[in-house]
Amino acid sequence: MLVYPDGSIEGTIGGGHLEAEVIQAARTAIDERCSRTLNIELTESYGHTCGGRAFVYIEPILAEPRLVIFGAGHVGRALSRLGRLAGFRVIIGDDRPEFADREKLPDAGRVVILTWKDALSDIPVDDNTYVVIATRGHAHDFQVAARVLETPARYVGLVGSKKKRTALADFLKKENFSEAQINRIITPVGLSIGSVTPEEIAVSIVAQLIEYRRLHGPVSVGHSACSGSLS
Repeated sequence: MLVYPDGSIEGTIGGGHLEAEVIQAARTAIDERCSRTLNIELTESYGHTCGGRAFVYIEPILAEPRLVIFGAGHVGRALSRLGRLAGFRVIIGDDRPEFADREKLPDAGRVVILTWKDALSDIPVDDNTYVVIATRGHAHDFQVAARVLETPARYVGLVGSKKKRTALADFLKKENFSEAQINRIITPVGLSIGSVTPEEIAVSIVAQLIEYRRLHGPVSVGHSACSGSLS
């Protein structure tokens, strides 16, 4: 049985109270991005007199996660390659046409020439989007960060130092962002593995993306970071 987010269905598992409970559990699984199981005693309250038990497995079918990279420099290019290998649909943008070049970014699903002020005008960002900001300058980074914080992006990372993090926080406070909003931004971005080269930095970032993807809820069929079930 296929259950849509609004509760409509295709197919059936027999109707009645059992099916109604499964539909509600499926809608919850979609919202929480978690597969789950139902273990139901088939008592008279479910319209059954013969007893027994129904075991129902629910798997949400969710979109491929999107990785949006702002900045097509050395780190952005390396991150585009590794992000695609890790299963992300990559969108990468830059304000320099010679960098936002499809031939130089063959792993990106989409390459966008943009302005930093309106960086999100043509790039959709939802709660299945992971954003990495790696432009060529602090001012551009901060502009983009402010816009991204207005979205429900699942992950927001910014390439930079601890000193840059302090400057970013000061900038965002002046823009009236709350402490909780500012704390959404991960900077320095990536896992601490002593990375130096653009490729190593990209490895550290992708490792962190995988950590968030797998440990903060599944985002694709067949992979689940959730352990809960219903009985």
